[in-house]
Amino acid sequence: MDKQSVLGFVLIGLILIVWMWIQTPTTPPPRTAPADSAAAHPVQPVHRDTTPAVPAAVPEKGKADTSVAALGRFFAGAAGGTEKILVIKTDLYTAEITTRGGLIRKWELQNYLTWDKLPVQLVEYDRGGDYSMLFTSSDGKLINTRNLYFNADFPAWKTIMLTGESAFSIDLVLRVDAGHSITKRFTFTNGKYSFDTEFLMQGMDQVISNFEYQIVWEHGLRYAEHNSVDESSFAMAYVYSGGELAELDATSIGEPVRQDINGSTDWVSTQTKYFAVVMMPEPGKCQGAYLEGTKSQQPNSGEKETYALALKMPLKGAALESAKVTVFMGPLDYDLIQGYGRGLDKIVSLGAAWIIRPISEYVMIPILKLLRWLIPNFGVVIIVFSIIIKIALHPLTKTSMSSMKKMQALTPMMTEVREKYKDDPQKMNTAIMNLYKDYGVNPAAGCLPLLLQMPILFALYSVFRSSIELRQASFVGWITDLSIPDTILTLPFAIPLFGITDISGLALAMGITMFIQQKMTVTDPRQKTMVWMMPILMTLMFNSLPSGLNLYYFVFNLLSIGQQVWINKQHGDEPLRKVERKRKSGGILDRLTKDMPKLKQ
Repeated sequence: MDKQSVLGFVLIGLILIVWMWIQTPTTPPPRTAPADSAAAHPVQPVHRDTTPAVPAAVPEKGKADTSVAALGRFFAGAAGGTEKILVIKTDLYTAEITTRGGLIRKWELQNYLTWDKLPVQLVEYDRGGDYSMLFTSSDGKLINTRNLYFNADFPAWKTIMLTGESAFSIDLVLRVDAGHSITKRFTFTNGKYSFDTEFLMQGMDQVISNFEYQIVWEHGLRYAEHNSVDESSFAMAYVYSGGELAELDATSIGEPVRQDINGSTDWVSTQTKYFAVVMMPEPGKCQGAYLEGTKSQQPNSGEKETYALALKMPLKGAALESAKVTVFMGPLDYDLIQGYGRGLDKIVSLGAAWIIRPISEYVMIPILKLLRWLIPNFGVVIIVFSIIIKIALHPLTKTSMSSMKKMQALTPMMTEVREKYKDDPQKMNTAIMNLYKDYGVNPAAGCLPLLLQMPILFALYSVFRSSIELRQASFVGWITDLSIPDTILTLPFAIPLFGITDISGLALAMGITMFIQQKMTVTDPRQKTMVWMMPILMTLMFNSLPSGLNLYYFVFNLLSIGQQVWINKQHGDEPLRKVERKRKSGGILDRLTKDMPKLKQ
């Protein structure tokens, strides 16, 4: 390879290294399993500005100010009461509803486990639950219904079992006085990760000021993965309004971020790596949204991002008004959330929208789904998938390898030219370019196929890193979860700069195959550092990536080595021949001259 080829490979390597460095989270020290999944995490209070209807600081459970001075004449009577819990069990989740605040107290998924093998619990139940209403009363008090007691017609700890296609509805009523009340009507349907809510406002136009109330989800979602730093890298809040998706990401510890949206809003959402909560009002019924996020430091070098969501709902002054909201709480399964038909698939992390996401969405995911339907073991699915991608990329990689083969054959001649014209760089470059032309070698031909493969590789990275199908999917031996790094060795020290203590077996195997590839293709003595430098760097960068992704690259590299051996065997004895340069056709005089003998005849 000449300098231009080396430069091309170096640039590709730098792009990969920088991109992986940005995307790859650091791995915190191991933590011990708590009694119930993730431990409680402090959350910054929700911001309130001069607009009364924006979410305000929420007192902790048991510390709420329930005095008449705080709640005013309308709601002081609802500050006390008896808390009753209703349990809803379906095939997909177990939910608890409490009359204290009319909240979703727990939401436990039946088919998913946390890193420490407990059922995934999405609601921050240690904060009393979530899903309340917020508004300013006509006597000037900021009211959050999470601190008030609702009435409901069920005995404490009643359990409702839903099977088949059955559904169940329950009303929770917050009474102000005769003729004034708020009813939250919950409807749960078996087989769905969502529930429907209808808010019935009777005579509340005389109680709520500013012609607006908010439906709020204040405490985000509980974490479920072992690496909270990795999970925080996916945590985010979204609002879909006016046909555009806006996102909110808290990137700095202790610095809240906020976004206030006015106008018709389709839905708001917050997510962790694999799970999400989405509030979807009736189309055209929501007049805005408010988002706020904070990032906090956690024990053992961990992190936690928490997002508060609010839907701004209009109150038009009628004696009886209603609003309907569907709430989804479940896994970020692409097909599942796409089935809601409201653009929820936009929150699935599938890469840059302009080029990477289409490849992920329309190529990678369909192929993986088909293979998963045919093959039960996801590790085997990845191996077969690697073979399919290798076959699809064969024309590109064959061109690249053939070009490298020609460059290897041309290397001795280029060395002679460099020695001959070492004191005259201009003549040296001209002579090298003539060699390229004489033997039909394009120095960029080896790099261009690699660049064309980059979108595909980035799409694979996005799909494998965020696909919930890989979560806790085992393969063989020590590889028990394809969504996290596989560890075969823990060092007694951290590798400088990278901070690595756990060594991934598949990342190491991938690095070895990359070294073999480099050894087979790099023959120029001046480039011998490339043989070991790139494999080492890529091994370190891939060490913290999901084992499923490293399994793919390992198999892909093995196939590339086999392809290179086959090309060498097929074309290894072919001598390097000069190509006949095409003679440029002349102008009209040349053609006339050529035809002169014919004219004379």
